[in-house]
Amino acid sequence: MDRNGLADFLRTRRARLKPRDVGLPDGVRRRTAGLRRQEVAELAGMSIDYYIRLEQARGPHPSRQVLNALARALMLTGDERAHLYHLAGELPGHGEDHPAGVSAGPSRARQASSPVKAPGQGIQDFLATLTDIPAYVLDAGFDILAANPLALHLIPYLTVGGNEMRGIFAGPVHRQVCRYADSFAAAAVRELRAATATRPQLRNLATELAAGSPLFAELWAAHDVEIRRELRKQLLHEIVGEIDVRRQILDVPDSGQRLIMYVPVPGTGAQEALRRVRELLERPGFARSG
Repeated sequence: MDRNGLADFLRTRRARLKPRDVGLPDGVRRRTAGLRRQEVAELAGMSIDYYIRLEQARGPHPSRQVLNALARALMLTGDERAHLYHLAGELPGHGEDHPAGVSAGPSRARQASSPVKAPGQGIQDFLATLTDIPAYVLDAGFDILAANPLALHLIPYLTVGGNEMRGIFAGPVHRQVCRYADSFAAAAVRELRAATATRPQLRNLATELAAGSPLFAELWAAHDVEIRRELRKQLLHEIVGEIDVRRQILDVPDSGQRLIMYVPVPGTGAQEALRRVRELLERPGFARSG
């Protein structure tokens, strides 16, 4: 159980809610930015003393019933609810704990303990077939295990053996190759925050990034969590221009690895743009100038 993480998460979730969000009157002279502790305790059906101890990182291990009540009271999303359970050392996934149709994440928790290894031959063969789709393979710690030439060219902050999170926040390159870069960076931080609940060692990566990037530090302090299942992104290329793609994820079973693919959005010209980039890469001596 991560008592400090749980305490921080509860405080930030409480602060973002307004009384009207949960059917309470706003009142006057409220010194609390969001809900009061007393209000959360009442909504969750627990004593104020018990809730205060949870927020002060000195409470007992909360039961699944308590976690479920807190998730309802704080109006957590499916990903936030799963994160709450992971912080408490529990695996979400029971019907009463998680909304229908939302992945609770127990398989990801099991994958998190898997040893890091190279992608299997099947994944490497599949990656080689994606000649017109940027694609790469991540492990559970966001380290880049493999990537095809199109991904390495269009997303130059990716390097095999490097780390996707470090690449995003290491300097100006991400802004140069991605429109709405801050929005994409925020989504990356939400996913990293979710991952730390099952891989505590990733907190070292977060500490490193927060020390070097004010943007990361600001986003990390918000304690927002979300698993990026599909995300639209606009890649920028100095010759073919903007390429509108969807970032899609294929989990590799029993490995903790994920295949990331940037699939062209139909009707935007992205498919033709990716084909043109691939043809440029086939020219002898061609290299990106940025």
